[in-house]
Amino acid sequence: MKKMIIFDPAMCCSTGVCGPSVDPELMRVATVLNTLGKKGVKVERYNLTGNPQAFVDNKIINEILNSDGVDILPVTIVDDVVVKTKSYPTNEEFCKFLDIPEDYVKTTGFKIRLKSKGCDCKDGCC
Repeated sequence: MKKMIIFDPAMCCSTGVCGPSVDPELMRVATVLNTLGKKGVKVERYNLTGNPQAFVDNKIINEILNSDGVDILPVTIVDDVVVKTKSYPTNEEFCKFLDIPEDYVKTTGFKIRLKSKGCDCKDGCC
C-alpha cells in the first residue's frame, strides 16, 4: 500500500475544522481521510501548529519549507515523492495517488450541525 502524508499549514486544531466558520475544503479532506481510514487506508496528516516536529523530522518537507516557505503548504507526499503543493488533493487525486478505486472516497450524505460558536477558545481559535 502506498504511503501518503499531508503536511498542513498552521491551523487552530488538528483538522482545521473548528472555530466559528468551517472551511468546506478542510471538511471535505477530513471526511475523505475518515472514510479512507474506515476502509483500511491510512493517511498521515500533520499540522504545523500541532506537530512541528514532524516538519523538522521529515527531510523532504523540511527542505521544501526552507526553500519555498510556508506558503507552499499544504504539501502532499506519496512514497517520498511530492505529488501536490499549495492545495489539497481532489477526491480523484486521492484515488490516483493512492491507487485505490473511486468508491473508496465516496461518502454517504451527512449534515454538519454546529451547536456552539467554535471550540470555546479566545476569538474562536485554539
